[in-house]
Amino acid sequence: MSSVDVVTFIAEGSLYAVPVSRVQEILDLRPVAAMPNAPAHLLGIIDLRGANIPVVDLRRLLGRPAGEDTAQSRILVVSVTHGGARATIGVKTDRVIEVTALDDPELRPLEEAELLQWSGSAIAGIGRCKGEVVSVLDLDRLFTRRDLAAAPVLAAADLDDVA
Repeated sequence: MSSVDVVTFIAEGSLYAVPVSRVQEILDLRPVAAMPNAPAHLLGIIDLRGANIPVVDLRRLLGRPAGEDTAQSRILVVSVTHGGARATIGVKTDRVIEVTALDDPELRPLEEAELLQWSGSAIAGIGRCKGEVVSVLDLDRLFTRRDLAAAPVLAAADLDDVA
């Protein structure tokens, strides 16, 4: 991987990043219209300049408990590719840190993932940012993991309709 700028953010005390090229904008929290029978990670829909954007809670999406919203909570509006189509998704984070470059542009896989019986499919790799461990998310795989495929919402057709 060549040198790439990332947006770093926090979810439940852990540092994550996504390539800045995938982030359309960063929003303050706003009212979210809840969806009936939605999985716990799908908070609902926001209106963004006339477009309906689904918003997911990153904590819940990663299998962590929900947290309290704070003045620092933000929604990252990101671009996701699914089935050859692009979709726009809002991802609620605890706090956005900054746009920055990783200490070393080469991401390393977690080689022990198989031993730990964890696919790690949502992680593009592990890097360092100012000396801290950062998990760089693979947004496309994050939303196509098998455990999400069983959810009643965010199926391929739903993602394609959002694009």
